[in-house]
Amino acid sequence: MTTQDKASTTARNRFETQWHYRPDVPTESSPLFQWPLKPLAIWHWFAARWLVLGENTVLVALALISWFWFQPPLEVSKTLSIDWIAPMYLRNLALMIGVAGGLHLYFFYWKKQGKQLRHDERELVTKGRNFTFGNQVRDNMFWTLASGVTFWTAYEVLMFWAMANGYAPLSSWSDNPVWFVLLFLLTPLWISLHFYLVHRWMHYPKIYQVVHKLHHRNNNVGPWSGLSMHPLEHLVFFSSILIHFVIAAHPLHILFHMMHQSLTASTSHTGYNGLLVKGKNRFALGTFPHQLHHRYLDCNYGNPEVPCDKWFGTFHDGTAESHEKLQQRRREKSMSGT
Repeated sequence: MTTQDKASTTARNRFETQWHYRPDVPTESSPLFQWPLKPLAIWHWFAARWLVLGENTVLVALALISWFWFQPPLEVSKTLSIDWIAPMYLRNLALMIGVAGGLHLYFFYWKKQGKQLRHDERELVTKGRNFTFGNQVRDNMFWTLASGVTFWTAYEVLMFWAMANGYAPLSSWSDNPVWFVLLFLLTPLWISLHFYLVHRWMHYPKIYQVVHKLHHRNNNVGPWSGLSMHPLEHLVFFSSILIHFVIAAHPLHILFHMMHQSLTASTSHTGYNGLLVKGKNRFALGTFPHQLHHRYLDCNYGNPEVPCDKWFGTFHDGTAESHEKLQQRRREKSMSGT
C-alpha cells in the first residue's frame, strides 16, 4: 500500500468514526429531476411525503387550524393594525416554542430516545464564548424567537396586507381546485430551490463572516439551531414568499409556506434521523446531508427536494468515497488560491 493509499484509508476511517449514526448511504435526491423519468419512483417519493403522517401533512393541518381559528379575516388586513398583527405574532411564537421547544425537551432534556438515531453524539455546548449568553441553546432560542419569529410574522403581515389591498394576486378553491392542491405540492420545491440559491450566496466569504457565521456557530445542531440566524439572514431566508406577488395563492398557502420555512428548520436540525415509536422510525426528522453541511461547511448547501448540489458539484452523499472527493476539491481549491 502506497503512502497516498494509507492516507486515503486513514481519512475514510476518520470520517466514518465521526458519526454516531449514519442512515443508509449513499443518500439520494428526489427522482423528479432525473432523466429518463421514473414515474413509479416519483409516485413513491410524493406518497412518502404527502400520503403518510409527516412534516407536510402536519403543516397543512396546522395551516388549516390557523386559517379557520387563529387568523383574522382578509378584509381586516387592509389596514395595518396591532390589533390583528399581535395575535399573529403570538400564534407564531407559540408554534415555534411548541415545535422547537418540544423537540428539545424530548430529545435533549428528557433524553427519551437516548442516542438512538442521533447523528452526532456530542452534547450541545453549555459553556462557550462563541455563543450569546455563553450557551448554545440560549443563543439559539434568542435568535430564533427575537429575530426569526419577528421576520416570519412580518412577511405574513406583508402578504396578507398586499392580498387584501389587491397588490398580490389571489386564488381560491372555487377558481381552480387543481391549482389549489398543486400549489401545496410545488411549495416545498420552490423553497428548496430558493434556499440553495440564497444559502450558497451566504457562504460568500465576506457575507459569511458578517451574517451566516452566526448560524454556523452550531457545528453540532439541535432543534433550536434551525432558525438561529442573523436578522439579515432571516430577511433573505424568508423572502421566498415574495413569489406570491407574481403567482396567485390563497392565504392558506401563505400560512403553509411560512410554517414550512420556519418549523421545518427546527425538525431538520433536530440532530436525530427520526422519532422512534416501539423501536421503529415513525417520523422523519433531521436530515443527514444537512448535518454534513454543518460539520464540513462546503457541501450540501441545499436539500434533496431539488438536487442543486448534484448539478453544481457540491453534493456529499454520506459515503467515505464522497468525503474523499470533498477533500480533493478542497485541496484543488487551496492550490488554485480561490
